Amino acid sequence: MDIGKVRVEPPLVLAPMAGVSDAPFRQLAKEAGCGLVFTEMVSDRGLLQESAASREILRFEEKERPLGVQLFGSDPALLARAAVEAVRLGADLIDINMGCPVPKVVKTGAGAALMRHPELAASLVAAVRSAVDCPVTVKMRKSWDEEGPDAVELAGRIVAAGASGVTVHGRTRAQFYSGRADWDIITRVKAAVAVPVVGNGDVFHPEDAARMLEATGCDGVMIARGALGNPWIFLRAAHYLCTGHLLPPPTPKERVEMACRHLELMLRWKGPRRGLVQMRKHAGWYLKGCPGAAGARDRLVRAESPQELVAALGEWLECVTR
Repeated sequence: MDIGKVRVEPPLVLAPMAGVSDAPFRQLAKEAGCGLVFTEMVSDRGLLQESAASREILRFEEKERPLGVQLFGSDPALLARAAVEAVRLGADLIDINMGCPVPKVVKTGAGAALMRHPELAASLVAAVRSAVDCPVTVKMRKSWDEEGPDAVELAGRIVAAGASGVTVHGRTRAQFYSGRADWDIITRVKAAVAVPVVGNGDVFHPEDAARMLEATGCDGVMIARGALGNPWIFLRAAHYLCTGHLLPPPTPKERVEMACRHLELMLRWKGPRRGLVQMRKHAGWYLKGCPGAAGARDRLVRAESPQELVAALGEWLECVTR
């Protein structure tokens, strides 16, 4: 899949997830074979004001390329300036968030609020596209609600304004993350535009990625919650798409080894305290669905040192493999 001049191979994309898609997580996804990784979404104003949090989001290593930076905002001039800064800091691709459902984003007129204002959405794309020499994409939802303008209308407008690609999450803003994703809207957007379309929603297994590609005709698959504690999904999905054969899921030992590798990266990037605190949730995700995971998570989320977290993982592994 080519999005403008950016080659995405395999056509598997790590979603921009707030509080999750940081450099350590992106690097693990890339090591597992992910074709394109995105930063967490960053505010145009925060980036232009050089806030520490915004600058932290855009820290990366060369091995993460191609790197997409997702921006949110509702002022065309500000968003364009922020895009220029993001490219200066290393972005290979700029994505404009038109799907975030959370109230603090929506109330600013950004995120999913733009689903109700397709004219403004198009002007944002046009402003950013004229300001940067890299592909500009948009991530959107099915619609604001079941009654409002849908992604087919918005996709047509933003592509006409210069977007090089579209990602469609098959839920409305009203759904947030509940219910099932409607993949039919991805099919309809793909039929309506002549740029790459990436599908998103309810991809938790390699077979889901293959089914989405087959059912919708989309060009690529974006994986969000399915990658939590599971960077192997990119390796396994890529292998399944190429061969039709399903690699075995990670063993308990492999899960613990990956969690420890993740912890090392978190400590290196964020320091001992912040790295540990942010790693606790990830450690629990690595054990999700495994025997004894609930009890182990209780210890993991209370770990007060890296050594304590590693010890809790080791004790869980000993219990499930004895």
